[in-house]
Amino acid sequence: MSRFPKYILSFTAASLRLNEMVKVATAAHEAETSDLNVVKESGVVFSSVKTRTSDREFREVRKRLETLTPDQMEILIRGDLISQKQIAFLSVCKSYAFIRDFTVDVIRDKVLVFDYKINISDFKSFIHGKAQLHPELEDFSDSTIKKAEQVMFHILEQAGIINNATERIIQPQMLQPEVVNSVVKDDPMWMRIFMMPDRDIKQLIM
Repeated sequence: MSRFPKYILSFTAASLRLNEMVKVATAAHEAETSDLNVVKESGVVFSSVKTRTSDREFREVRKRLETLTPDQMEILIRGDLISQKQIAFLSVCKSYAFIRDFTVDVIRDKVLVFDYKINISDFKSFIHGKAQLHPELEDFSDSTIKKAEQVMFHILEQAGIINNATERIIQPQMLQPEVVNSVVKDDPMWMRIFMMPDRDIKQLIM
């Protein structure tokens, strides 16, 4: 996990898109190819009626899928719904440091002190606190930051990290052993996005 990658907000073009991720991953598996562009050319398309929008969504889904290991892709294709959501969320956090940092630095820290409510002020504090390490935040308009906030919380809701984007109550994560194993083999520190304490992560790698 690189500590300070540049923040990009292209996730505003597509929320979690679990169904589309599974569709593309399954098509790639059946075609025995890792080239996701081939999958798109073979006819896997999204529901958007606008080709430009569909292309943007596909780029984001492709970006996310390309971060997953073979084991994680297998879970995405064949796992139960909760496991699929967790793997999809993992791919989001791998793709967008903005969401990863909010999850680890805000959501996880809250859970560790038994605070399960995300307040509007938590997002504002996060933006303010990251400004020095991420000066690129100043390049985004207020409306772009607002949209990033809305889409991020929608993603968190779809992934089951929070109950909904209005109340924003954090939901503890129960992970199947195969999900845990796939994450630990990749990088144990990714367990932080599922709110696992460091002491428990250390136990996984001992």
